[in-house]
Amino acid sequence: MRLLLTLLAVLAPCVHAAPELNIGSMYEYLEGTRSTALKRIYNSGDGTAFVKVAVAELVYGADGKVQEVSMDGLPTEQRTLIASPARLIVPAKGMQQVRLLFRGERTQERYFRLRFIPVLPDKQDSFGLTAEETRQYGESLKAGVNILAGYGAVVFVKPTQTRYDSDVVQEPGRFAIPNRGNATVVLDHFNDCDSSGRDCTTPVKHHIRPGGQMVFDKKPGRAYSFVLEEGEKRRSIEFNG
Repeated sequence: MRLLLTLLAVLAPCVHAAPELNIGSMYEYLEGTRSTALKRIYNSGDGTAFVKVAVAELVYGADGKVQEVSMDGLPTEQRTLIASPARLIVPAKGMQQVRLLFRGERTQERYFRLRFIPVLPDKQDSFGLTAEETRQYGESLKAGVNILAGYGAVVFVKPTQTRYDSDVVQEPGRFAIPNRGNATVVLDHFNDCDSSGRDCTTPVKHHIRPGGQMVFDKKPGRAYSFVLEEGEKRRSIEFNG
């Protein structure tokens, strides 16, 4: 707490002090043999970050539409994915870790959204600040409070009996990647370039859920490459249009 008081005292006169969060990867994958993971939260800004962690399950309907079901407010024993701690104090230029623990059913793949939300602490939060400390921190963020934003990540929880079955199917004018398995496959570093390799679109990452597929146009004079990830197995794919 002494360190926190010192930080607040330094920040109070600096109206431009503000946290800048970085949550690393936007995706986390729990393979069938894993139930825990660590998520590192970095603060590269010059202000202390007070962060709330919100967890919600993403439930896909038969029509493909997704419903977000919040885990917040549920008793601990009813939460299938737990993020601990749920409140973080991340010092300027510092880092904190959040432990993820999944303990629900794994007969099929499940999906969760994590949100890391910078907040102005108040009496209702569990940060342990006094009213004066809260006031000082709020004053230090006057210039930046309106730009505080949440940062999100998606957690893929694979079935216990994970089965991968995907391929690249070449067709006239296009190619398709169907996913016949029971776990999401990833197309990483997806590149679409001309034959010289210089005129390229921005590399992207695609996810193909079980039972789905992605179809891409195949154009003459273009070269396509990506890494097909099935869990820890990776295949580099390259071909021309």
